[in-house]
Amino acid sequence: QVQLLESGGGSVQSGGSLTLSCAASGIAASSNCMAWFRQAPGEEREGVSSIDRNGGTRYEDAVKGRFTISKDNTKNTLYLQINKLSPEDTAMYYCAAVSTVPLCTIIPPDFLYWGQGTQVTVSS
Repeated sequence: QVQLLESGGGSVQSGGSLTLSCAASGIAASSNCMAWFRQAPGEEREGVSSIDRNGGTRYEDAVKGRFTISKDNTKNTLYLQINKLSPEDTAMYYCAAVSTVPLCTIIPPDFLYWGQGTQVTVSS
């Protein structure tokens, strides 16, 4: 059974930083595409970043330079370092794993497994 458990969300002030974690079980982070998505109230879920089995990364334009995705294969854990947070980053952040297409994308329908999410709230 595949499980993805996010943690690290919270309430921070604009300009602050957070590191989100996603502990995976039932799959190997080392051999799978994994990604972060976010969904703000009333909005569609959007891709943030992904990392493939070889460590190649992809970022949504709005987060380039502020977000860094990484994974620790020994801990089977995915991370998202978020810097210079702004109120526009307020959303539920979800971890996803195992792409159903050859490329490691940041398109929600391409992923098989999802975590329950961790809330990030940024105040101005």
